[in-house]
Amino acid sequence: MSFKEFFKQKIIGFSLLIFALLTIEIFLMIYNFKFFIKLYIPIIILIVYFIGIFIEYFSKKRFYEKLNNLLEELEKKYLITEIIKAPDFVEGKLLKEVLDEVDKSMLENVNKYKYLQEEYKEYIELWIHEIKLPITTSKMIIENNKNEVTKSIDEELNKIENYIEQALFYARSTNVEKDYFIKKNNLREIVNECIKKNKNIFESIRCALNGIVIGFKEERNLVIYIFIAVIFFFFNMLLKSTSIEFAIFFILCFIVFSIEYINTAIERVVDKFIIKKMKMLSL
Repeated sequence: MSFKEFFKQKIIGFSLLIFALLTIEIFLMIYNFKFFIKLYIPIIILIVYFIGIFIEYFSKKRFYEKLNNLLEELEKKYLITEIIKAPDFVEGKLLKEVLDEVDKSMLENVNKYKYLQEEYKEYIELWIHEIKLPITTSKMIIENNKNEVTKSIDEELNKIENYIEQALFYARSTNVEKDYFIKKNNLREIVNECIKKNKNIFESIRCALNGIVIGFKEERNLVIYIFIAVIFFFFNMLLKSTSIEFAIFFILCFIVFSIEYINTAIERVVDKFIIKKMKMLSL
């Protein structure tokens, strides 16, 4: 804050003071006062006025500079109301009172939303514990009635259980010390447990890979397609094809291989059906 900016705010008061001094001078001239008195009165009034102005300016400047420096040093700016002290001038005291009221209102608002968030998390935790009971019951029923249908249902229940665990972890993420603790673990045991838990997924991947291997071993067309695809791939490399052209090439290869595998699967099913039908007719 410069003195020029500060004095601009006092310009009306200063103008009124000049007007009052001119009025006084007129009266002094009318009553024929001595020249010394005419000169002394306005000068002493102006000196006293400017002394008061300078005292007020330096007092306010010191306060606002201190406030600005504290604000720059603080990492958490909202704590400024806890640090600054009420100044001597009226405007500063009013500013301090306003900041205190704003800080109080902000804390009340934050506590309100904090309470609502805690209430919501408690509801989530309660819901998770409640939903685990029917899931556990369903798993027990599946264990006693194992077939292809219940196996598929069990896989979906495992997915739901994983999602529930994620939701529970999120709900307790702010207070992990209540339910979670850090300790040494055997990595092999963790990996084995994970594989055991997701054995159905790994079994599906194994079956898919076996299908691909069997296709290459028993279907001559697939080998021919692979050979042609490799030749076209090297041609694309030599011709310096763009990334879009490579993407189209791989998509087309994927479509061709997929159709060939679907065709092979249909042929296998039809062959088995015909063999079974012929056996029935022979009997």
